[in-house]
Amino acid sequence: MGNPDRFNRKAYSYVETDDEYNTDNVGFLSGSIGRTFNRIRQELSPGAEEEVAREYRITRMKTVTAVRFLMMLIIIPLLAQQLSKHLIVGPIVGHVRGAAPAHVFLNAEIKEEAFKELQSFEETLKFEALITSAPPLSEEEKEELVKEKAAELAEESLAKSNNAVSNVFADLIALATFTITFLLGREALDTLKEFLSGVTASLSDSAKAFIIILIPDMIVGFHSPHGWEVLLESVAGHLGIVANASMISLFIATIPVVMDTVFKYWIFRTLTQISPTTVATLKEMDD
Repeated sequence: MGNPDRFNRKAYSYVETDDEYNTDNVGFLSGSIGRTFNRIRQELSPGAEEEVAREYRITRMKTVTAVRFLMMLIIIPLLAQQLSKHLIVGPIVGHVRGAAPAHVFLNAEIKEEAFKELQSFEETLKFEALITSAPPLSEEEKEELVKEKAAELAEESLAKSNNAVSNVFADLIALATFTITFLLGREALDTLKEFLSGVTASLSDSAKAFIIILIPDMIVGFHSPHGWEVLLESVAGHLGIVANASMISLFIATIPVVMDTVFKYWIFRTLTQISPTTVATLKEMDD
């Protein structure tokens, strides 16, 4: 004969915890019916409206906090980068580098671009002299125009070089600003994680599977190398670095593949436990 205290404890545990369904503790009323009666009792209680309004205010406050913190992480570093570049870093770089000939061309790419543009200007002068009926320019006049164009290109090249150097320091300031904002908003970061988790959970299995398929295809898809090339060349130009084709090819052949492998490993280890239906939908869409 069983212990009555032990049975009462099991029954009480079953009534109080309605997260799991245990067939050993099923009485006259099943767990689902009990939960239904509890929900009806809560809805008919005198303070039900106040409780719903309080929960809504809490949810709204968390959403506002999460969105505001996310915007801060984006806007504050961008403002810091632009303001520091134009108000602090840019003037300092321009003053330190000056207009010395050695500082005009930061790298060979800027120099080659200026040479090509000057050569194109000279060929344009010759072409216009051949197709127009105006009196031809003398050699002195041509040389003077070429000198003026060379001085203009040198000024533009110096501005590009100073801009690239300024970008390096301004980006470092933006990175420091982002780090400080991130560290100071740890409580808001938890709220942001909760908000993103709720948004992700609200998506259907098909939508989750679509996003999961889209991201790896963008990283290592058929057309992704062209996107990586444009991105890396833009970053190199932004920082004033010569884009090395061999290094770009090596990067594309390794880093995106590693990222895709890590992403698939996450799907295998984590997503299978969190949302197995999404994984099943993902396999059906992938097939």
